[in-house]
Amino acid sequence: MTPKERIDAVLAGRPVDRVPVTPIFMAWAANYIGRNYREYYLDGDVLVESQLAMARDFQVDQVSAISDPWREASGYGMEFDYPEDGVGKPRDVLLKSPADIDRLTLLDPYGAARMKQRIDSVAKLAAAVGDTHGVLGWVEGPAAEYVDLRGMQDAMLDLMDRPEIFQRAADVLVENAVCFAVAQVEAGADMIGVGDAAASLIGPSLYERLVLPGQQKLFAAIHRAGARVKLHICGNIAKIVAGMAQSGADIIDVDWMVPLEKARRDVGDDIVLCGNFDPAAVLLQGTPQQVTAAARDCIARAGERFILMPGCEVPPGTPLENLRAFCPNENTLGFLAK
Repeated sequence: MTPKERIDAVLAGRPVDRVPVTPIFMAWAANYIGRNYREYYLDGDVLVESQLAMARDFQVDQVSAISDPWREASGYGMEFDYPEDGVGKPRDVLLKSPADIDRLTLLDPYGAARMKQRIDSVAKLAAAVGDTHGVLGWVEGPAAEYVDLRGMQDAMLDLMDRPEIFQRAADVLVENAVCFAVAQVEAGADMIGVGDAAASLIGPSLYERLVLPGQQKLFAAIHRAGARVKLHICGNIAKIVAGMAQSGADIIDVDWMVPLEKARRDVGDDIVLCGNFDPAAVLLQGTPQQVTAAARDCIARAGERFILMPGCEVPPGTPLENLRAFCPNENTLGFLAK
């Protein structure tokens, strides 16, 4: 099977030759080709080169345009300082008061420089390996984007005390996310990842009442455009994973804090789970033997419809031999094939 056929088969519930493997590579991939993280997210060609190296040298099944959380925020007008080896640091929030919600406007993803760069990177990845590999585009979900623009403290207070403010903003945020996602699908992405990490910080009631409707609208639009959806809410999603199953996502990423058997019980058998061993304690700090054992355990616990990756991003500094311990090669095909 080709990597793309393998992922499609898992999504359709058909047999596969082995478990697909799709780690989140960002800073590690940049370092692997001799570049830094800032170059990775500010230079689309560095991102493409890094991702193609991961597909070539580690036999992963999907390349990805995920890079940093600030693409859309830059389009809205936020300004950042970009350290060499860290994520961009906002100079100020955009939404300082509820009145600033009116500053949110509809964006042209082709006219916003950092958004267009991601679209271009998707197109280059699709042209290079789209016939054989999955190509993952990326957008921010409504909760995450609101936090990006408003600041964590005020955003959380709004969700609890003034939800109408969040809802007014989310209408615009979701509409722009739809446009950005569809542009990436048109460029060649067969799947869109949606990062909504802030949703892990709220309870199931707030999530299902305020955040879930926006996710559902966004995911339905991505499906209409012809792509699949991967929902990535890093952190402890134990209390909201059942609600996440109602979002329409085809794949739900599960971070290491949540037992895969619990996630499977909560989402049912029709949704593909992806995860979930600890990227720090196991992948970064463990031995190759511990990584292999953790990967085997994930496969055993998750059920048939499963894609293997660490619970979140591969950390910079992860030893090469630890990646080799779970990525497809002659030493791992035995357990990846179940």
